[in-house]
Amino acid sequence: MEYVSTRGNEQKLTGAAAILAGMAEDGGLFVPTEIPKVASDFPASLVDLEYPQRAARILGLFFDDYEPEELRGCLERAYRSGKFDDPAVAPTRWVGDMGMLELWHGPTSAFKDMALQLLPQLLSTALRKTGEKSEVLILAATSGDTGKAALAGFCDVPQTKIMVFYPSGGVSRMQWLQMVTQEGQNVAVMAVEGNFDDAQRGVKEIFGDGALREKFAASGVKLSSANSINWGRLAPQIVYYFSAYADLLRMGTIKSGDAVNFTVPTGNFGNILAGFYARQMGLPIGRLVCASNQNNVLTDFLLTGYYDRNREFFKTITPSMDILISSNLERLLYHLTGDTAMVRHWMKNLAEEGRYDCGVSMIQRMQNYFWADWADDAKTKAAIKEVYDAHRYVMDPHTAVAWAVAHAYQRRTDDRRPMVVVSTASPYKFNDSVLSALGVEIEGRDCFALLKELAARNEAPVPSGLAALQGAAVLHEGVCRREEMAEEVRRFAARK
Repeated sequence: MEYVSTRGNEQKLTGAAAILAGMAEDGGLFVPTEIPKVASDFPASLVDLEYPQRAARILGLFFDDYEPEELRGCLERAYRSGKFDDPAVAPTRWVGDMGMLELWHGPTSAFKDMALQLLPQLLSTALRKTGEKSEVLILAATSGDTGKAALAGFCDVPQTKIMVFYPSGGVSRMQWLQMVTQEGQNVAVMAVEGNFDDAQRGVKEIFGDGALREKFAASGVKLSSANSINWGRLAPQIVYYFSAYADLLRMGTIKSGDAVNFTVPTGNFGNILAGFYARQMGLPIGRLVCASNQNNVLTDFLLTGYYDRNREFFKTITPSMDILISSNLERLLYHLTGDTAMVRHWMKNLAEEGRYDCGVSMIQRMQNYFWADWADDAKTKAAIKEVYDAHRYVMDPHTAVAWAVAHAYQRRTDDRRPMVVVSTASPYKFNDSVLSALGVEIEGRDCFALLKELAARNEAPVPSGLAALQGAAVLHEGVCRREEMAEEVRRFAARK
């Protein structure tokens, strides 16, 4: 399997080389030259397998340059190391009339662990396979969850450093504490004035600066990414769609071949794009429902084909979705058009004007796969309370956005296929918003008192990683402007 750029240069890389590179030299994103297909009985063959075994069957199709034993070793270290608090790793349960795919049982209590426990293993193996001697400097922009998951995954991994940028004041208190208390000799965390899009733009500008990359290379440093712009971050997310389907087969909820819908809360489009890849591989997915918060640029785009980030930015109770530039759309546009020149044109317009128009023909193509809607904070809180009152199940706000949009989809369509909500974070990461939705007074109470308050109402215990934050020392207090990010990266790269 080879990987090429969405923007059409002649660079072709193996899976291992694409993971090391992070982004293509022309600023595009790596995509597989073909999407592997599976037989109709493939999902059923996963039913009796554990999660690492399921992952090996799927990821082996994309990373055929890894020897089977190399890939199995990566998966064992990622998912069998006791880091996940549920033996199923990504269990699916039924709540009311919805399936709930719980992706937050990893060490940082968010779905990013599903990929970022594996990416360091894939990257370390890639270093050995390719004979790369340079130190790999991982850069990541985060809207809250990627940062801690990447820091935890790469902490003290040999031959790597990692630097994470997050929007100052734009993450929850728990998310902030998770990042700024991160220990490790090879880690750095920096707040950026502005929002997530500013942080993400700054990281992309660093990757796109050829002269800077040459300087790093000359000093023995190679840049790579932990964001889902890196194919090694995105590919592992395909697995849990297959895994959820296999769980439904095991539970008897569906029969082999039955189509299932998924509703996905998303801001950067990577999580739902993984579902698109699973569908293209042959997994019986009916509709992928894209759930946005008040920063509903994705909803507008999937309804109109017109992408416009020039709009008011809202800080919401779902900060991981407070995004106006959804990087992974570029991959979708590539797969739906096959036209790298057009993709390059649209991305140029986005960078220079903040907008692009895909035209009427693209709307139908996108809507063959996707349906979209959004929920504001009031609807999100109402969903949290509704589900708790009816089922005593506690959702985090991002999951609640998906729940609200999933029900909107069912009300407005005649589609009665089973629906699975992709649950992306533990409610304990957003205990203030969750408790407020449940009618609990939170004013003047610190986040650890709120953890205990929520634990009294929740069947799931407080994750140990969050409880351990109480009293942890703040180690990373830096703040910079977007224009200063490159200099901060240079300083960190030079640090011994």
